[in-house]
Amino acid sequence: MSPTSSVMNPTPSPECRGPGVASKRNLNKVPCSTVLTLAYQSLGVVYGDLSTSPLYVYKTIFSGKLNLKEDDEEIYGVLSFIFWTFTIIALFKYIFIVLSADDNGEGGTFALYSLLCRHARLSMLPNQQDTDQKLSAYAIEGSEDTRQTAALKSFFERYPSFRNGLLIFVLLGTCMAIGDGIFTPTISVLSAVSGVQVKLKGLHENYIVVISCIILVALFSIQHHGTHRVAFMFAPIVMAWLLSISSIGVYNIVKWNPHIYQALSPFYMLRFLKVTGREGWVSLGGIVLSITGVETMFADLGHFSTLSVKIAFTSLVYPCLMLAYLGEAAFLSRHHEDIQRSFYKAIPEPIFWPVFLVATLAAVVGSQAVISATFSIISQCSALHCFPRVKIVHTSSKIYGQIYIPEINWILMCLCLAVTIGLRDTNKIGAAYGLTVTTVMFVTTCLMAMVMVVVWKKKILTAAAFVAFFGSVELLYLSAAIYKIREGAWIPLLLSIIFMGIMFIWNYGTLKKHQFDLENKVSVERILALGPGLGIVRVPGIGLIYTNLVTGIPAIFGHFVTNLPAFHEVLVFVCVKSVQVPYISEEERFLICRVGPKEYSMFRCIVRYGYKNAQQEDYDFEARLVSAIVQFVETEEETKPTQTLASGNSDRLVLEAPEYRLSNLSYTAQSTHDIRVIISGERNAETRAGVKDESRDIMRARESGVAYIFGHSYAKAKKSSTIIKKFAINIVYAFLSKNSRGPDVVLNVPHTSLLEVGMIYYV
Repeated sequence: MSPTSSVMNPTPSPECRGPGVASKRNLNKVPCSTVLTLAYQSLGVVYGDLSTSPLYVYKTIFSGKLNLKEDDEEIYGVLSFIFWTFTIIALFKYIFIVLSADDNGEGGTFALYSLLCRHARLSMLPNQQDTDQKLSAYAIEGSEDTRQTAALKSFFERYPSFRNGLLIFVLLGTCMAIGDGIFTPTISVLSAVSGVQVKLKGLHENYIVVISCIILVALFSIQHHGTHRVAFMFAPIVMAWLLSISSIGVYNIVKWNPHIYQALSPFYMLRFLKVTGREGWVSLGGIVLSITGVETMFADLGHFSTLSVKIAFTSLVYPCLMLAYLGEAAFLSRHHEDIQRSFYKAIPEPIFWPVFLVATLAAVVGSQAVISATFSIISQCSALHCFPRVKIVHTSSKIYGQIYIPEINWILMCLCLAVTIGLRDTNKIGAAYGLTVTTVMFVTTCLMAMVMVVVWKKKILTAAAFVAFFGSVELLYLSAAIYKIREGAWIPLLLSIIFMGIMFIWNYGTLKKHQFDLENKVSVERILALGPGLGIVRVPGIGLIYTNLVTGIPAIFGHFVTNLPAFHEVLVFVCVKSVQVPYISEEERFLICRVGPKEYSMFRCIVRYGYKNAQQEDYDFEARLVSAIVQFVETEEETKPTQTLASGNSDRLVLEAPEYRLSNLSYTAQSTHDIRVIISGERNAETRAGVKDESRDIMRARESGVAYIFGHSYAKAKKSSTIIKKFAINIVYAFLSKNSRGPDVVLNVPHTSLLEVGMIYYV
């Protein structure tokens, strides 16, 4: 079997495991030196956002009516909250538990949702097949379902509306994560640049905003070059930043308040809430900013091993950030008047400018990591039919997964500039940022609880305890963040509603289109009844008919047969679909089978992608597809089946064999015709000659030309539909369809060979 093709097989074969998947699973088994190297590299990619939080945390916490008193109750209480929040959420929840719930090495909201979809059949994707479960990345491991696991699965099967609700819940977390890509660059860069006012006291705030905007424009303008050229600098910058702030923290502890460690007692949290009351509760919206970036840590897991990420956090990131917060609190306990400039004021005079430079670079690195993560999220949403198709550019030929999306990049830049210029204040931006962070974390907590029951087979009580403990903490912070709606938290809500509307409408329209195609497909029997010539003239060339269907004949082909006098001698029905796994290797990409007997020269090709497999526009799809078909033809006769009927009716024929496996093994074909196939390993000279002739015919047909036929469907709402539905379908979905990336562009189809057939369907 060639490395570029496989065939439809209902049973897994050892040679079909994708190398990319295997390498991800083996990351935890690599030598110690490699793990340490990965841990070091993860600093620049995973922890840039989390590490820059000290720039704005204390400033945002004390931006409201919360005042500092002489007894330092507030400072001790805030520090206690920061320490225990960081320890409970970042360390206990994410490092010890959530990072273990990876999907073939991938993390993030979609990874958890993907695990649930595979184990509980919650997927809303059309065209899912039993064959997909034989993918190496699809492997469902674990013991038999427990009674509680089976009950939860049965619940979702009985009530499809809850599956829709779960999808909306996931989209909410996803939209808030996209908002992270707006607020992280804004607050990080603005906070870093504002430090210059410590030395240049007469510098007007407008100049700070202008400088920040210039840095943001420069940051987004270089995205198309990719980060691989400067990525080697990210880890040293973040490491230098962490070592700097931790050293400054130790200096401030020793100089200003050596007893500040006493604030680590949880007693001070209770004391803080009792003394400050409502204002203390409101300030929790600023305290949660200390753990911004923990979700990015989980989302970027795919670039590294779980062990390396854990080592980097526990050995460097966690202690350095804790020392930084302790030192700043020690400084504040003796300098109440410097609360709005406490971070930069706490820096010793001789090293101010070097630290300022490192802070600015660290802010850029942290912003870059979140921007890249946003590109990845949009790509995943698009693959799962939850976002319109967009142009995806691979910025590195060596490092897979580094992508750039032009439209999203400029939208993010405009939104960042609008937030920077409109709010101008890191305190207001922090209020908006806090809402996005807490919402995403709470969504992850709920999904994680479901993973515990469905995937890990834990008891519901265990999952409930997980939600009760971590969820109660996050809801406490979420309530404080929601309280700041008028101060800026309305921005992520508005953006999330807009993004969710786009995603849901696009998903709804796509599913309705697939439903229309299913209802109007032409049966294989009807086409085969026309004879090998299909009732038309077969001209030289290959016709690739693109369809959303994995079975049956698309309606657009029926139009051709009815209205056109000629068609190509080789017909291939191509279905490009996504599967609920992160990656599908090239070895498992193509599924090939015949449609009808050999003399019809009709094939079906199903091309499968994972939700993190970006379809590259420079991918030579035509050559790979033809090569896969030739390989199938040459291998098919090698494994020519002898057919024995399992159920009586001797004149029934296999009209479309959906699955074949090229090996000398026996298996039962899973088709509607209930045919038992027994592999025969011999082939005579006449058969070999026939195979060579057919292969030559296919290659000759390609030389004659390849035509790409796409169905271009237009959705219309029924006249009886509500005004909201008419607006969603006739205006929003129509606009998105018109302006989204066409499948012909994604598949690199030459315009001279493209033919589109327009159809209207009503929903």
